[in-house]
Amino acid sequence: MEDRQLMGSLPFQPWSDSVRFRSHARDCTNRRRVAPGSEVPVVGTTKRHWWPGLLDRRTSVLSGEDGMPTRRTRGSLELGVIDFDAALDHQVESMDRACCELGFFRLPIDIVTAHVRDAAWSTALQFFALADEAKHAIAFPEPGYPYGYSPFRAETLARSLDDSEAQPDLKESLSVGPDCGGPRTPLPGEEWICSPSLWPDAVPELREAWVAYYRELSGVAERLLRVMALALDLPGAYFEPFVDRPITSMRAIRYPVSPASDTALRAGAHTDYGTFTILRTDDVPGLEVQDRAGRWLAIAPDPDCFVVNLGDTIAQWTNDRWRSTLHRVVPGASERHSFAFFHMANWDARIECLPTCLDPGSVPNHEPIEAGPWLMRKFQSTV
Repeated sequence: MEDRQLMGSLPFQPWSDSVRFRSHARDCTNRRRVAPGSEVPVVGTTKRHWWPGLLDRRTSVLSGEDGMPTRRTRGSLELGVIDFDAALDHQVESMDRACCELGFFRLPIDIVTAHVRDAAWSTALQFFALADEAKHAIAFPEPGYPYGYSPFRAETLARSLDDSEAQPDLKESLSVGPDCGGPRTPLPGEEWICSPSLWPDAVPELREAWVAYYRELSGVAERLLRVMALALDLPGAYFEPFVDRPITSMRAIRYPVSPASDTALRAGAHTDYGTFTILRTDDVPGLEVQDRAGRWLAIAPDPDCFVVNLGDTIAQWTNDRWRSTLHRVVPGASERHSFAFFHMANWDARIECLPTCLDPGSVPNHEPIEAGPWLMRKFQSTV
């Protein structure tokens, strides 16, 4: 069966493992191979160029001192778009460049069926509109339980990076787990991550809506992993054995308006723990990322796209060639909502440096880990 059939009905080009780019590119801003018709960014100038696939077609961008193609809109950074309808070599080149430079990119929102994504979003809003008593009915039943309702200030994401002085996050959330993908019998060690999701009786349609959304995004994740494999000079199906029993979770988040005198963040500075996160947001700003120079850059909100950011697993696999970027959500004068799909590898997947990401004579930056225990340690440090 052709990969095209496996990947669904969208008009992809047939996958080919013959697409090849530099395996050991460390300085991504100085890569010499570019997509046909593209101009090479000139570091240290303000030369205008076009980069198909990385940003919307015919979007004018600037190369700054770091040579990074970006577009700034009223002080915000507009992320590049990975377009599954584009030629495969453009997808692969765009993916590698985006993952090297910032570890963040966008996907068009219509990659998920409209009624599926809208039902998930609207039921999340209905849940957060409930009285506190109804929300607390499905709160975490014990400290460290992975799914259910997390009240305002119950989580401190910055603690996942050992910031013991961080203030609790100014948010509330509802999380569900891998049982959304269908029934599964936990393997030894998986009992915690396979804990049952908790569903609100007060919004009975939420469960069906979220399960459908989870399953569509799982398909999107499979497509992303194939492009990522090719961008890393690997066969398109390389990651499949690592993600055939994924421990992916999903979370809707509400950030209430907080007093101007409150010095806490809506979400403290952190990196995500898994392979990548697929995030839907409203039109309220607040998400910021830290670039390689340590500068915080605001991400322009775009309700018509998903934001995708890489997690620690990808950074470990690629020996930090691809970035798991520090990010945060800063306070604002308006209520903000988002919906995150946290893709994870299998619980027992061994995460170690990929063969195409290690220069001859070099040693990996990270010790091998198992994906599941890594996730559990990170999550339980925050609650």
